[in-house]
Amino acid sequence: MTHSDPETPMPTPAVDHERELARIERLARLLDSRFRIPGTGIRFGWEGIIGLVPGIGDTVTLAPAGWMVWKARQLGVPKHKIAQMAGNTGIDYVVGLVPIVGDLFDIGFKANLRNAEILRSHLIEERDRAAAARRPDPT
Repeated sequence: MTHSDPETPMPTPAVDHERELARIERLARLLDSRFRIPGTGIRFGWEGIIGLVPGIGDTVTLAPAGWMVWKARQLGVPKHKIAQMAGNTGIDYVVGLVPIVGDLFDIGFKANLRNAEILRSHLIEERDRAAAARRPDPT
């Protein structure tokens, strides 16, 4: 793919990563903490609402959660962190299948927000590592 417009700069990997991270964090907030129960600090999202539908609710919300893990892999997250993200998603899915208990668990566990934080931490580590590599050696 070539870049034909000289006036528009090519996006750098860091910019692309920031844009993707912002998308993932927005989705995670929608799924896990979009709403607040008035008078409390308890937050829940669309995953908690959709998960109330017996049989299919948790399966439906597995798709965006899986997309986040797939996107993290595309962004270069190492396999051990991808496994941790997949584990969070799997726990959320399996426990979420249990009526009522799973819905309450969903409110507290917030697998999507956990996964977004794993991605954020990884990207910050990579950015800091790249910045350190660009610094001249003081010796």
